[in-house]
Amino acid sequence: MPRVSILLTCYNHIRYLPACVEGIRRQTYLDYEVVAIDDGSSDFSREWLSEQEDIRCIFNAENLGTYETLNVGLRATAGEFVAVLNDDDLWEPEKLARQVDLLDAHPNVGVVHTGGTFIDGEGRTQEGNPLGFAFPRFETGDVLLGLVYENKVIASAALARRACFDKVGEFNREYFGSGDWEMWFRIAEHFDFGFVDAPLTHYRVHGANASHKLERIWRDDEKLRKWMAPRLECVHSRFPAGEIKKARAFNYAALGTVQTLNGSPAVGRQSYVASARLNPARWKTYARYVATYLPPETFRKLI
Repeated sequence: MPRVSILLTCYNHIRYLPACVEGIRRQTYLDYEVVAIDDGSSDFSREWLSEQEDIRCIFNAENLGTYETLNVGLRATAGEFVAVLNDDDLWEPEKLARQVDLLDAHPNVGVVHTGGTFIDGEGRTQEGNPLGFAFPRFETGDVLLGLVYENKVIASAALARRACFDKVGEFNREYFGSGDWEMWFRIAEHFDFGFVDAPLTHYRVHGANASHKLERIWRDDEKLRKWMAPRLECVHSRFPAGEIKKARAFNYAALGTVQTLNGSPAVGRQSYVASARLNPARWKTYARYVATYLPPETFRKLI
């Protein structure tokens, strides 16, 4: 049985799929299997995948969405480690080798991710922050509170122990684009995270990225923030009280923002009040509370 199971998730990206697969074949670490799970592509992806003798293919009978597609892959594989690779992203040859080395050296680490770059449709590096944030990074260690502030693990950059999924369960299929963030948080409740500080993953930014569908992401984020809130009340033995208070305050403030973006400013104000009670020194909370009384389009521009 291969140590690494690569879950290659595919959906209508035949333009990028051959280069993605070539990046897998160039890996210096060879003890892996590739399972492509196509979620109902209507381009030539399925036909192309069927011709690849070194790829095991699963063709969903209907479009299941990102996270149930990953669950299909988890159920169909048994490798000690699980890598996710979206069909429009790219890996450098040393990516898996360096991640496996780190996991072998640190048994308390459940997920290892790498540095990387953003690339465009032609594979050119995009300078700056094309998605509004820098390429995510976490140093090796306990990242639970860090995940309250933002999702700092891109799925295609991650390699996880199978034991993580055995412990916390599958991805939540109810999410559109934030299910990996929720998964990393669940894993971080039990395992440390590792980081390979090298640009080994390339995330492709193009018009079809899920991250561009902001309204669906905002609904995801509201669900995620509500889910995080009670869990942050159960970590008092791991972090200083002041750090937990600040994280809880940030979570409520972020919840207030997405509630307002989702058309419920009165509910958002309640979350901002909860945030201010936990961290009265955070001035942004008060500013955004006031901004909830402005027209929705003005609020969007201000945040």
